[in-house]
Amino acid sequence: MKDAVKITVVLTFVCAFCAFLLSFVNGAVEERVKANQVAQLQDALNKLSPKAQSVEEVAIGEDLIYKLLDEQKKLIAYGFVALGQGYQDKIKMLVVSDKNLRQLEGIEVLESQETPGLGAKIKEADFLNQFTKKDISRPLECTKLDISKKSEIKAITSATISSRAVVNTLNKRIESMRKQVKSLN
Repeated sequence: MKDAVKITVVLTFVCAFCAFLLSFVNGAVEERVKANQVAQLQDALNKLSPKAQSVEEVAIGEDLIYKLLDEQKKLIAYGFVALGQGYQDKIKMLVVSDKNLRQLEGIEVLESQETPGLGAKIKEADFLNQFTKKDISRPLECTKLDISKKSEIKAITSATISSRAVVNTLNKRIESMRKQVKSLN
């Protein structure tokens, strides 16, 4: 009986110590993680809209919209984050569209935990380049065949769920973005 109490006390102490250590490390790196996320977002904005000279953040509810401005402070594009469910976990993307929300400038996947070698290909240039200068005046479509329409995106072979998740997330976010932009004007 004494051994059971002794083991319980030791395991409790070890668990409490590990929890404290994890909490301490998390607190110590939290600022660095946030700074890296901001830098990643800024790099993606610069990559997707190289003509933008400045970025103005606008909060609408819980969403942040990035107004991309030229040298004369005229609006040239919008940037926004799209978040949706992928095959394994959430997919977080930065999207840049023209100021009329009629054409994509491009997308960049910021976070994804899709299957390595399959769904993870949504981060690769071959897939992402399909979204450059893509017409979004109507919803995008995901197809397994060759692209025949301006609004089609070719799915990644053996990763159609991840491909569709990206397209569906974009369609939903673009539609909500149109409503949010109307409220800005």
